[in-house]
Amino acid sequence: MHEHVKQRSLLMEGKLRHGGGAEESGDGSAPVKLSAQCRLLLLVNGLFATANSLSGTFVNVYLWKVKNDYSMIAMFNLSHHITMALVFWLAGKWIKEHNKMNALRTGVAVSAVFYSVVLLLGTSAVNYVVGLGLIQGISSALFWCAFNVIYFEVTERDTRDKFNGYAGLLTSAAGMAAPWISGVLITGMGDSAGYRLIFSISLAIFLVATVCSFFLKKRKPLGRYQWFYGVSMIRQKKNPWRKIGAAMIAQGIREGVFGFLIGLLVFIATGNELKLGNYALITSAIGLVSFMLAGRLLRPKFRKWAMLCGIIGMILVILPLFGEVSYRTLLIFGIGTALFIPLYSIPTTSVVFDIIGKNQESAAQMVEYIVLRELGLNFGRITGVLVFIAVVTQTTDPKMMNWLLLGVGSSPLIVWLLLSRWLRQAGVRDA
Repeated sequence: MHEHVKQRSLLMEGKLRHGGGAEESGDGSAPVKLSAQCRLLLLVNGLFATANSLSGTFVNVYLWKVKNDYSMIAMFNLSHHITMALVFWLAGKWIKEHNKMNALRTGVAVSAVFYSVVLLLGTSAVNYVVGLGLIQGISSALFWCAFNVIYFEVTERDTRDKFNGYAGLLTSAAGMAAPWISGVLITGMGDSAGYRLIFSISLAIFLVATVCSFFLKKRKPLGRYQWFYGVSMIRQKKNPWRKIGAAMIAQGIREGVFGFLIGLLVFIATGNELKLGNYALITSAIGLVSFMLAGRLLRPKFRKWAMLCGIIGMILVILPLFGEVSYRTLLIFGIGTALFIPLYSIPTTSVVFDIIGKNQESAAQMVEYIVLRELGLNFGRITGVLVFIAVVTQTTDPKMMNWLLLGVGSSPLIVWLLLSRWLRQAGVRDA
């Protein structure tokens, strides 16, 4: 896939003739084995997730403790998503035409810079939330744009569900241990020393992730980057990416709000970083098992209805919050979400990348499609955060917050409806 015609031919030979060159038959009857490059990419992803879980879980709390302002927290996240969308689009050229591995490493390095700046600013960080969001957005865009392209290159159609399952498992493991350790350290050492230590540990882990990334094989440029390829696809009336792009927007709406609000609500309800760490420990432990089972058992033919069941479960667990927003009801929500979200996230990710690799022409524009996917996700995240800001500037009444959570949390139903055509194995082939 690196040298235009030759590599694209190899790609299609593997994906279409041999079902992706995996050791599993197309019907999922034989075991799947991930390649060494897949496992190494999972390691880099796991380290990145660990470093961010160690410190990132508490960034919003760190800001909230200085200034109790929902809008300020939302502006930090809004700046992050806007910057991420823009840099993702710009980084596509670097990643397609130049060295994608350097983009991955730069993303890790900028993450280290972000936590260093937060540490240096201390309590004055609340005055620079837009700038901090910008730095974090650059890091996320560079890392995830490069990661998704490399992920597409090292996985195949029949190995993506397993890769995504293990990626979710590692993320859950990181989300389980790291925030709990952070909570213990912050509570035991006090705010200043505790936050300084966990930010320092994160920096060390980012360094290890950068070193590990050098063992990933260097990959050649993929051709010329077409800046407005995604726009041209969406403008075509019968192009599948019109629905896929809309589905990504719907997916992003939930992520934009839930990504920062749930952890913040847990801290507000308890006033204790250790309890937030315990919350992450419990819910991520459940998520670890759920992703492990889903990654092993979920097959393309089960995607459609498994995804619907997962979405319904994710919506139902929001309802206990209407009784009261307490640690108990938030824990019910967290455990329920951890149980059901693999059924939603694994098929969503896998089916989109299957569509990207469905034929020679589509695979040749892999970077552009990945950028289009991320632009959709970030547009949805921006929309979700803007809706949140519009609500909290009018009222912070718990009932209104609950209705907001229910409305935003129901957006995955739109994702399912828009992707239903391609959620079956045969549907992807015919896309």
